[in-house]
Amino acid sequence: MSRPEPELVPGEAAPDPAPPPDLSARRVPLRMYSLKHGDTFLVADALGNIAGDDDGLFHNDTRILSRFVVLLGGELPSLLGAGLSQDNAVFTSHATNRTPSPLGDEGLPQGAIHLQRSMLLWNDRLYQQIRIENFGQAEVRVPLALRFGADFRDMFEVRGATRLRRGRLAGPEIHGDAVVLRYQGLDKVGRQAVIRFSEAPQRLDGDIAEFVFQLPGHGAVDLYVEVGAEEATAPGRGRFRQAAAQARRRMRALSRHGTVLRSSGRLFNDWIDKSRADLSLLVTELPTGPYPYAGIPWFSTTFGRDAIITALQTLWLSPALAQGVLRFLASRQALEASAFKDAQPGKIMHEARRGEMVALGELPFAEYYGGVDTTPLFIMLAGATASRTGDMALIDELWPALLRAIAWVERVADGNPNGFLDYARSSEKGLSNQGWKDSHDSVFHADGRFPEGPIALVEVQGYAFAALRTMGDLAAQRGLDDEATRWRVRAEALRVAVESRFWMEDQGFYALALDGHGQPCRVRASNAGHLLYCGLPAPDRAASVTRQLLDTPLNSGWGLRTLARGEANFNPMSYHNGSVWPHDGALCAAGLARYGEREGVVRLLSELFETASHFGMRLPELFCGFPRARGEGPIAYPVACLPQAWASGAVFMMLQACLGLRVDGARNRIRIDRPHLPIGIETLTVEALPVGERQVTLTFQRIGDRVVVSPQGARPQEVDIIVRM
Repeated sequence: MSRPEPELVPGEAAPDPAPPPDLSARRVPLRMYSLKHGDTFLVADALGNIAGDDDGLFHNDTRILSRFVVLLGGELPSLLGAGLSQDNAVFTSHATNRTPSPLGDEGLPQGAIHLQRSMLLWNDRLYQQIRIENFGQAEVRVPLALRFGADFRDMFEVRGATRLRRGRLAGPEIHGDAVVLRYQGLDKVGRQAVIRFSEAPQRLDGDIAEFVFQLPGHGAVDLYVEVGAEEATAPGRGRFRQAAAQARRRMRALSRHGTVLRSSGRLFNDWIDKSRADLSLLVTELPTGPYPYAGIPWFSTTFGRDAIITALQTLWLSPALAQGVLRFLASRQALEASAFKDAQPGKIMHEARRGEMVALGELPFAEYYGGVDTTPLFIMLAGATASRTGDMALIDELWPALLRAIAWVERVADGNPNGFLDYARSSEKGLSNQGWKDSHDSVFHADGRFPEGPIALVEVQGYAFAALRTMGDLAAQRGLDDEATRWRVRAEALRVAVESRFWMEDQGFYALALDGHGQPCRVRASNAGHLLYCGLPAPDRAASVTRQLLDTPLNSGWGLRTLARGEANFNPMSYHNGSVWPHDGALCAAGLARYGEREGVVRLLSELFETASHFGMRLPELFCGFPRARGEGPIAYPVACLPQAWASGAVFMMLQACLGLRVDGARNRIRIDRPHLPIGIETLTVEALPVGERQVTLTFQRIGDRVVVSPQGARPQEVDIIVRM
């Protein structure tokens, strides 16, 4: 998900607050941590500090806190350890004083002072408890300083976009135990950050609060700090504990909703639990239902494609997320054309933003529709949800939006000589590439040349094929036989055209895309795996693609690369041209499973599990595609989002592919086709799997070289379980 560089725009100059002295060098090696609630999120380092790089406290796509650094005696403390609670509700950092550390007149021996910082977000506020404890026997004087600042930069500025002019920063307002930092944007909107302490500092200026605590031997003191866009009552232990309890209750409720997975592997369970907790962290309750924001920090907002794929990944476990995604995207469907927004009637939204730059029209992303694949994916999700739940009332509700969506797909395809769904951006400020690989260099010819548009991506044709078939099936269920036949016939015609124009016989693979002249981009990329997910290829061609996806040019040993090694623009450190994206691998794995390949899916799942073990049992948005080497772990991509919704959902889609499990809610039926278990897992229990109005618990157990399935407890008589071994 890349972004174009905005034009420079006029306005009033706004100088930035000076950065803290020489802190960035010390914080570079520190891991970053994230918290989120609603439309507010925090990114801080392992000390709990914000230094004003790509970190901060963000609210509605604006950074309202760009610096927040705690110093002991004028020095950064020495990190002992840090981590998030299992439910992602609370971040805690442990540190101690450095040596030599001139705290007071006499100084302290190393490790005498323990500094613990606990932070959480609730209702658009950052709550922080700073606990200082003296483990020495003698009384000590402990100076504590908090350096703070707010640059009120738009998210796109934080990502590197430049602006000629900005709004104006007002002078700080100091009120005893609080300071207010304000900014008046060029959009005439005032933004502010209110920082308040549980006790008045000895010194409080516009960028620093200083305290001096006199601690007896084995004594401790707590300081509470709150930061938010609105003023509130004084911080304290009670407010902190109440907010923490509410945040934990919310995360527990989200994590426990739906089916529970438990295996015989402790670390595998940790991965499942952390993935579920990360999804819960990213889910925001909207009026239309739950919606997964894409990722922190760059994409903590509503993205269409990301949410749809995340919903597809988790649909078999809990349909509620899919229902919320469908309702929200239907409510934001384009009803008129806008070149600036890349919108046409029927198109499904790509993303929405709330910051100053989009409000001013410097960028088109307030509501942006520049994704060629989101609309057919929307139709696919609707069909998959209907099949999973049997809820045709939802389809009745969505039917007008589905008709508009398929009309857009057909209208665009009618304008292509071969009937393909293609794209060309309508505005220079929009995205030049509009598939999921939307960086500017992700589509190219075999010699490295960038193609002229419009571009028809191979996986998008698979989505269009699946969308047409979905509409045919839904129309048939509604008694619309003529429409059902027409959509099915068109889907078959598209399948034939794709097989004819995209297949590279000499390579046994599908071309990445066709350019505006109908010439294929003869490049092997992971996109072809999505075609398998949609069920378009003939079985023999699917087998050829499967073999190559599992071979070393595309498989790094840690997961599937986006681009085969040896292609002209291959770079394992790039965003889309050789890196590994977990969601991409999960879709490919589901495609392999659709054509009967189970061993390869088990292998891919094992690779991602081992990758997660190197990233704290989490999968980042992407990581580098270097080949696996003995004794070395996967190489991180330096600015990847973590957590990222569709990366967190990858394990659930791949596990479903391993188990070969599908739920037919309309017929109250579970089908299990040649189940496999992950490597090293002897048993897996799927607890409280919803089937229609009932719930079923299943246990998968490895016995010799087979995996047997048995229902646990009283199986509802209304539910059929069909197993093919």
